[in-house]
Amino acid sequence: MPYLTIENTTGITPLLELRRSLAESARSRNNLVLGKWECANPSASVKDRVVKSMIDDAEEKGAICPGDTLIEASNGNTGIALAMQAASRGYRSILIMPENTDEFKRQSMAVYGAEIILTPRSGGIRYARDLALQMAAEGKGFMLDQFSNPANPMAHFKTTGPEIWAAAKGKVTHFVCAIGTSGTIMGVSRYLKERNKKIRVIGVEPEDKARISGMIRWPDNQRPKIYEKKRIDHVETVNQACAEYRARKLAADEGIFCGLSSACACEVALNLSESVNNATIVFMIADRGDRYFSSGFFPV
Repeated sequence: MPYLTIENTTGITPLLELRRSLAESARSRNNLVLGKWECANPSASVKDRVVKSMIDDAEEKGAICPGDTLIEASNGNTGIALAMQAASRGYRSILIMPENTDEFKRQSMAVYGAEIILTPRSGGIRYARDLALQMAAEGKGFMLDQFSNPANPMAHFKTTGPEIWAAAKGKVTHFVCAIGTSGTIMGVSRYLKERNKKIRVIGVEPEDKARISGMIRWPDNQRPKIYEKKRIDHVETVNQACAEYRARKLAADEGIFCGLSSACACEVALNLSESVNNATIVFMIADRGDRYFSSGFFPV
């Protein structure tokens, strides 16, 4: 059996049971809430799956080979995962992001050798993506484009969904997931509903003024190309204060220190557990909370 390289340690992450967070009323209803611990991936986020899938797909199609340059617009976990896997697989990486991107995240990308290009804060990630598309069109590299690449949701259809189904022994009744690029919820929903069409899939978006990394409240006419409305049964919104509170409570009560998007999904899952019976509710824990210390969300 050959030895692994770092990107091939991606996946096979556990489901963690919430115990102290579950209300007595939810317990009396025979409900179970489980978090999919994506922090166990090699760069500590769910985006390892996506980046591996996109690079594998591009290689299989002959679009790239080691030595080429990969371009992506990302101010977070995708950029870190891409920089890591590019280093491991022999690619150069150029990552484009707004100038107000967290310094820790920028350093996390740069340590893998990624070239960082900063764009005006006012343009946000959309401006950064436009620049990435322009650079790719000019032949400066190959853009993976997580927002429109079918290999993004396919990663979750092929790996995350089957892992959840197997670990929960086919008893999943609800799946709750924050919406960013929408790749995770699209792929997992497709897999789970093919196994049991009665499973309810709940998307989670931030309230209008919330600043929650990894989540986007998309206008309907601007949603990513990979988004398919039919794959989500219902969408809930979570506000900033609620997200921060739940993140701190998860760390203090369960020993699970996650980012705010994961806390939002957890909040919705816990609320749901108080209104259903005999349910197995799975929510996504996309990344670790220590990536957000500089945000001030976790005062000590």
